Amino acid sequence: MTTENSEEAKKDISVFFPVYNDWGTIGSMVVTAISVLDRVARDYEIILVDDGSQAQTRGILEKINLFSDRVRVVYHERNQGYGRAIRTGIQESKYQYIFYTDADAQYDARELELLLPSMTEGVDIVNGYKIRRSDPLYRVIIGKLYHHITRLMFRFPIRDIDCDFRLMRKSIFDQVELESNSGVICVEMITKIHRAGFRFAEVGVHHYFRTSGKSQFFTFRRVFRVGIDLLKLWWKLVIRREESRRGRAGELL
Repeated sequence: MTTENSEEAKKDISVFFPVYNDWGTIGSMVVTAISVLDRVARDYEIILVDDGSQAQTRGILEKINLFSDRVRVVYHERNQGYGRAIRTGIQESKYQYIFYTDADAQYDARELELLLPSMTEGVDIVNGYKIRRSDPLYRVIIGKLYHHITRLMFRFPIRDIDCDFRLMRKSIFDQVELESNSGVICVEMITKIHRAGFRFAEVGVHHYFRTSGKSQFFTFRRVFRVGIDLLKLWWKLVIRREESRRGRAGELL
């Protein structure tokens, strides 16, 4: 992995990880992030958004919080959903560029370095896509169905809506306001960013088997809930053409 090493090319980056019972992986994710940010960032912060995890994870987060003055933990006292954790991470970020990925180590935080060269003057968001999905076959099939259905419904421009490995300009969110609390936050985010006229680049990244914890998505109750949330979002953004833009409420894009 290589990128420009000159101080002029380095960026100030806020990195955040949504955390929910990721006690087995969050420590290594933070250490890995620090190792790459020390090399490629001019200045940086790491934000851990704990979405109401159990005591085991919270105990580890308290220790990580003492590890570096660049790391801080933001707590949700109760579980509010993946989308709410993403929104909190964006709100808490202070630097010009925001990078986030999940805390379960299915992505390698060092591959942030692969995204940086694509964040050029003409690009606002660099979205990763999985080179190969390392999941059981049923999850691969469901993931492909989810992508094709949502792309048909919302007409977003990227090839992998389910790849939470993104580098974005913070200024996007001066215009785009997110509202979802559930996992459909990614569809809402990409759809609104696209409609607001921001420009995308895409970079392939590696995807790994989950080594700790358990996915919260693949249960009947969760899938049903996501289906309902998608339909509500589709009705709002596609049929009624409603948007939430900061300072311009009610304006159609």
